[in-house]
Amino acid sequence: MGNSPSALQQCIDAVGNNRVGFAGYPNTPFYQTTWVKPYNLDVLVVPAVVVRPQTAQDVSGVVKCADKLGLKVQAKSGGHSFQNYGVGGEDGAIALDMVNFQKFEMDTTTWRATVGSGTRLGELDKKLHDNGKRAIAHGTCPGVGLGGHATIGGLGPMSRMWGTCLDHILEVEVVTADGTIQRANEQQNPDLFWALQGAASGFGIITEFVLKTHPEPGSVVQYEYSLNFGKQADAAAMYSKWQDLMANPNTDRRFGSIFIMFPLGALISGTFYGTEAEFKASGIPQALPAAGGSQGQLVINDWLGSLVHDAEKEAMYLSNLAMPFISRSLAFRRQDLLGPDKIKSLFQWVDNTQKGTLLWFIIFDAAGGIMEDIPANSTAFAHRDKVMYYQSYGIGIPLSQKTKDFITGFHRELLAVANPGTWGTYPGYVDNTLVKPQEQYWDSNLDVLEQIKKIRDPKDIFHNPGSVRPAEA
Repeated sequence: MGNSPSALQQCIDAVGNNRVGFAGYPNTPFYQTTWVKPYNLDVLVVPAVVVRPQTAQDVSGVVKCADKLGLKVQAKSGGHSFQNYGVGGEDGAIALDMVNFQKFEMDTTTWRATVGSGTRLGELDKKLHDNGKRAIAHGTCPGVGLGGHATIGGLGPMSRMWGTCLDHILEVEVVTADGTIQRANEQQNPDLFWALQGAASGFGIITEFVLKTHPEPGSVVQYEYSLNFGKQADAAAMYSKWQDLMANPNTDRRFGSIFIMFPLGALISGTFYGTEAEFKASGIPQALPAAGGSQGQLVINDWLGSLVHDAEKEAMYLSNLAMPFISRSLAFRRQDLLGPDKIKSLFQWVDNTQKGTLLWFIIFDAAGGIMEDIPANSTAFAHRDKVMYYQSYGIGIPLSQKTKDFITGFHRELLAVANPGTWGTYPGYVDNTLVKPQEQYWDSNLDVLEQIKKIRDPKDIFHNPGSVRPAEA
C-alpha cells in the first residue's frame, strides 16, 4: 500500500481537478530543478508545493487551501528574488508560479495595456512595440517577471524620465487573503491598491495589470566609458565626477546611468532618450569622460535596439542563470552622497581586500529625476527622495566565505563613511541580513502598511521573511 495523499495535496489537487502539470511536491522527481527553480543557489528553500495556476479562480482556490491549512503563500513571475522569496524565502510555503498568466491586450484609444502578471519584461517590450510602438519604464533584465518587478518598484534607465514601473499601474486584478478575486484602483479598494504598489508580496496575488504606456522614444543615445586594468583607486576621481553629474537636480532627466566596479576596472554606462543633437545640447557629454577612443563609445539606437544593448550589459553582471551569490545594497539621499576623500578611501579598501572570486561587481545606480517630484506617500514605495542606490554582488561556485566577507566588508566600510542618516534600500534588493528590514524597505510608509495588513490579511497568509506584518493590537 502506498502513502495516502496529505491534506495539502488533497486540497491542491482538488483545486486543479487533478490536472497534469498543475502542482509539484517535494517528492516529485527533480522538484528543485523543474518546479522550485531557485535563483540564488546559496539559499536553499523547500516549498510545501509549487502550483502553476491557469486562472484567477485557480489562485483563489489555492489561497483558500493555505487559509484552511495555516500555510503561507508567495507568488513568482520571473523568479529573480535574491533570497528566493517567490518560493517563500523559507521552507514550507505554498509557491505560485504565474508562468501561465500571459494575457496581453492594448486599448488603442486610451493606450492602456492589460498584461498578465507572469509576463517577462522582454516579452512585454515586444508586445508593446507590436501594438502601437508603446513603452513603459522598467529594469534592464528581460527575464524579470512583471508581477514582482512592478509591485516592488521597478527601477531602470527610464526611471529618471518616466518614474518607476509601478508608477504605470492604473488597476489590477488581485486575489486577496480570503480568496476573493477583486479589482483594485484609486476608486475601488484604494487602500489595497496603494499597498500593492510597492509591497504586494504581503497583500495579495496579482493576476493582471492595467498599465498606462508612453510612445516609444524615436532615438536613443547610449554612452559607455571604461577604465581597464588599473586599480579601483584610479577610478575614484571618475566616480566623483559621475556622481556630481547624476546628483545634480538640473541634469537632463532623459539620461539614466550606472557606474560599475569590477575585477579589471570600472565602467560608466548611460542611456539618453533623445537624439544625438539633444544629448550634446544637454551638457552631459561635457561632464563625462570623452566617449571616443578605445575606452569609450557612443551608440545611436532605436528603442528596441537600446533595450537589447541594456540587456547585454545586464547579462555581463548578473544574468538569468541561477547561481550562488551574495548581495548587499543601500540607498542614498542627495545629502548622503560621499565626498571625494571618502570615495578614494572606499575604493582603496576594495584594492586592498581579498575577494575570493573573480566574479564580483559593485554597481552604483542613479535615481532621482521625476521620482523626486512624487510624494513618498503616493504609493507604498517610499524611496522617492533617493538619488542613488548601490548593489554589490559576489558570485562563486561554490560561494566562499572569503567572498561573503568581502561583500559584507564593503557594505560595512560604506556605512562607516556614509552620512549617519543614510538609511534604507530598494525593496527589490532583498537581503536577509538587514536589521529591521521592513523599516528599511518601506520607511515612512510602514505604519500605514501594517494597518492595512491588519485589515486585509490579519493571519499573514501572504508572507516572506521581509514582507509587511500586520499591526499589533
